[in-house]
Amino acid sequence: MINQQKTISKNIKFSGIGLHTGEPVEITLMPSDIDSGISFIINNKKIKASWKNAEVSQLCTKLMTKNVQLSTIEHLMSALSGLGITNLNIKTTSSEMPILDGSSKDFVEMIIKVGITIQKKKKKILKVKKILSYEQSNKYIKISPIENEQLVIDYTIDYKDDFIKKQSLIYKHSDKNYKNIYKARTFCLHQDLEKIFSMGLAKGGSLDNAIVVSGNKILNQGGLRYENEFVKHKVLDCIGDLYLSEYSIYGKISTYGGGHELNLMLLRKIFSNQNNYDII
Repeated sequence: MINQQKTISKNIKFSGIGLHTGEPVEITLMPSDIDSGISFIINNKKIKASWKNAEVSQLCTKLMTKNVQLSTIEHLMSALSGLGITNLNIKTTSSEMPILDGSSKDFVEMIIKVGITIQKKKKKILKVKKILSYEQSNKYIKISPIENEQLVIDYTIDYKDDFIKKQSLIYKHSDKNYKNIYKARTFCLHQDLEKIFSMGLAKGGSLDNAIVVSGNKILNQGGLRYENEFVKHKVLDCIGDLYLSEYSIYGKISTYGGGHELNLMLLRKIFSNQNNYDII
């Protein structure tokens, strides 16, 4: 049943604030029909969770059309990918998803609690056929064909600071393995906060929804949830961004210093030529 389409068993509501807008927001996850995909609804307008609607944005993943824009969808999209949810409508009262605790934890645990409905049709898989890459300054992302039917992410971050330093993780995407990363929270360096605030971002940020690193320590009480929580969160983000392909992906991702922009650029490169992939 692992390759069947799935939706949730009944409506789920979440409320919180937007990380960047600081505005209160309520969202409702609603079951959806076979082959309908994942869509967001705001002001009675629907926008598909697709790379075609994604725009390069500062410190988040953004969907935008002529009439609609919606930000910071990556943690919810990651949860949906991790649980194999293929069909869902998400109604929202604001232009940004609630940040909750800065991870995918609340989304994952509430969906599991409410239940997942397995639908009577197989989901489609995107299988990469060629090596494709995108580079920017000293950062890069690459996807390669893989023999096994899976998504593998080989992720390296290198902050050259006193605490995060260099971390790497090789992750094989499955519902079982996702449960080892879904609690990893977003993070930032204390020295970068002034710049972030000057850009009009992180108005809703706090130690309740982000890890703040200052020098050789973190400011959050309770410490880290994982020893390598920083790279695990980057993998979590990557999974959410890749789900804007509208498919599960078979291939191996290798990235150094990646982020939302590189993830989107890779998707655009994949879909730039139909010879780059098969849909199975």
